Amino acid sequence: MQHQQFFDTLESITLYDELSQFLGAIDDGLITYSYFDIVKTAGHSCGTVGGAYIMALNGLKALYPEGVPKRGEIKVDFKKEVTDDNTGVMGCVLSNLTGATTDYGFGGIPGGKFNRRALLSYGAAIATDLRLTRLDTMQEVGVNYHPQKVVNPMKILMSAIGPEATQEDKDSFGERFQEMVKTLFDNQDKVIEVI
Repeated sequence: MQHQQFFDTLESITLYDELSQFLGAIDDGLITYSYFDIVKTAGHSCGTVGGAYIMALNGLKALYPEGVPKRGEIKVDFKKEVTDDNTGVMGCVLSNLTGATTDYGFGGIPGGKFNRRALLSYGAAIATDLRLTRLDTMQEVGVNYHPQKVVNPMKILMSAIGPEATQEDKDSFGERFQEMVKTLFDNQDKVIEVI
């Protein structure tokens, strides 16, 4: 499967999933996700998918400074509603990475262990775009995402579909669009704020 080569250069995210180990799926329970894994589940790479990955990467590092994040033991709250902008897309990325779901996930085994439901919410009364909370310590971090500090995705999109778009603009759109996504990854210190 051919894809953008920069996908392979990006930092991956490793989490420990006790449920995966308990069920015998992965012996040590350690699951590593690359950005390309997320691209495959999303079906595309864009500023929203890339941004959600970057938010998770930086937020989880801050939430678990001493070790590996625990998948299924992280609450994920978004400030915006699921249908605001592309917040639902970001929620899908965070759900894939953390295991957190609204009401559709695994309900757990008898006794409630491994429950993944009600760990993902939208429209939360929080000060940041995203809040991640550890269920074991109740520590939390907030994450803001400001892609507009380095890119303008709408300008790139309009350059391919607007009335002034040339055939060359249209032909080069995919390459230019993915270069925009790469720019976000290259400038994480500017587009991501962890509180």
